[in-house]
Amino acid sequence: MTQNPPRKALVIGAGIGGLAAAATLRRAGVEVQVFERAPELRPSTTAVSLMCNAVLALRTLDIDIAPGLDKRGEVFDELKFLTRRGRPIRALPFSEVSDRLGASNYAVHRADLQQTLLDALGDEGVIEFGATAAGFVNGEDGVEVTFEDGRTASGDFLIGADGFNSAIRRQVADADEPRPGNYACWLATVPFTHPRMSKGYAAHYWGRGQRFGLADIGRGRAYWWATKNVPPGASGHLRRGKAGLEGLFAGWADEVREAIRTTPEESIVRITAQDRPFLQRWGTGRMTLLGDAAHPMLVSLGQGAALAIEDAVVLAQHLRATADPVAALRGYEDERRPRTEGLVAAARALSETEQLEGFFPALARDLYFRFVPLSKLTAQNEEVLTWPPRG
Repeated sequence: MTQNPPRKALVIGAGIGGLAAAATLRRAGVEVQVFERAPELRPSTTAVSLMCNAVLALRTLDIDIAPGLDKRGEVFDELKFLTRRGRPIRALPFSEVSDRLGASNYAVHRADLQQTLLDALGDEGVIEFGATAAGFVNGEDGVEVTFEDGRTASGDFLIGADGFNSAIRRQVADADEPRPGNYACWLATVPFTHPRMSKGYAAHYWGRGQRFGLADIGRGRAYWWATKNVPPGASGHLRRGKAGLEGLFAGWADEVREAIRTTPEESIVRITAQDRPFLQRWGTGRMTLLGDAAHPMLVSLGQGAALAIEDAVVLAQHLRATADPVAALRGYEDERRPRTEGLVAAARALSETEQLEGFFPALARDLYFRFVPLSKLTAQNEEVLTWPPRG
């Protein structure tokens, strides 16, 4: 590797992508300062799946988050697909693929994943809270970020990891409008046990124009999410409280109804299901994007968190190998675009399939998924989960 002079990175956002970037860049010998608009790292109410490609990617930089995830989350060895009443459609085994690749897949509370990444970072003092980025200016020898309160910060390069509504992205993508998923989504984590929920349980329940997900995230907690089709562009406007959700999922499997029933109203989070048209230019000069700021995606593949971590690893590798930060940033973008563009498109296609509402289309979906050769599904999953990517 090239011996590079000391450099300083400004990272906007202390979410999963920002914390992963901070940890990996420090392993590449880069000084890091992270700016987060929230006044503190607030405990999240949601959870994520962190697939093994993220764990494997971090290991290439000698960062092993598996012990922290083993302690804080839950490994899932298969994903069940069920009808709305809980009858089996198909189970996708992950353990064989995971064993072959050398890492597990996890369901983990978002706050627990953040803490695991903070442990890898090893220094919370690099995070400055209450700093909302307003914009940036590229210079010949560095970059300057301006914050809404008038403060500025300077560094050798800038990483926009500030999520779906990234202020940094706006300077690159201009009027880049969200692309609706055409369904509303509700999320919650809750202390929960049920006779059908064994250790490591992970299941998707398919209805017509509705889905429900339920996963064990460890330490007696469950994560659930629910969806409902809405007219195009209306998912951000649909309001339905707990009683409405209980009505929507009346007649579904007992564990589905019980998960909703035992969740306090205030613990249910409603989000807008949306992504954005894929952005072909992530950066300019000494600035680039990472994670949801670069390639937001619908959640059907469960790869959002993993792709942000992959981004961070590849970015660090390019910066460690190349003395010129501008060349390193463009090299990172060129390497990441094909994989992320393909998975953003795959997530949208899968989401549209899973949300089918007509009787015959939904029936055809279920029958196809029940009888398609398992070898085909396993090969598709292994292609996504393998790190480094093949081809």
